[in-house]
Amino acid sequence: MFEKVLLAVDGSTYSAKAVPVAADIAKKSNGEVLVFHAREYVVGRGGSYQLEDLPDAEGLVEKVKAEVAATGVKVSGRVEPTLAGRTAKAILHAAEGEEADAIVMGSRGLSDLGGLLLGSVTHKVIQLSHCTVVVAR
Repeated sequence: MFEKVLLAVDGSTYSAKAVPVAADIAKKSNGEVLVFHAREYVVGRGGSYQLEDLPDAEGLVEKVKAEVAATGVKVSGRVEPTLAGRTAKAILHAAEGEEADAIVMGSRGLSDLGGLLLGSVTHKVIQLSHCTVVVAR
């Protein structure tokens, strides 16, 4: 049923709670997990500025891949640059490109909007997704 699961991670504790959920879904369907991280940047007068170092982003994806692989599930990973504020679109684009059957993500991540039950990125993904979205709390 869920042969390809896209796991969107951002390094938050909410994101970490989604890792075993994605692995479990993929394992039950004999599927695979794609660990996806959007590395945000901003554009200003002086050029573009990364909000996160590439080694940190790749390290996060590798750490999560190791966690998923430890459960016996096939796993791959990807880091993509995206304009700040367009993370949801990057997740959706990756899911469509990979033909994912499901997207798994945390309920609130590292966004500026605190106090909401669902983060703005999660909310946008739920509203615009072409496939099932599982939110881990």
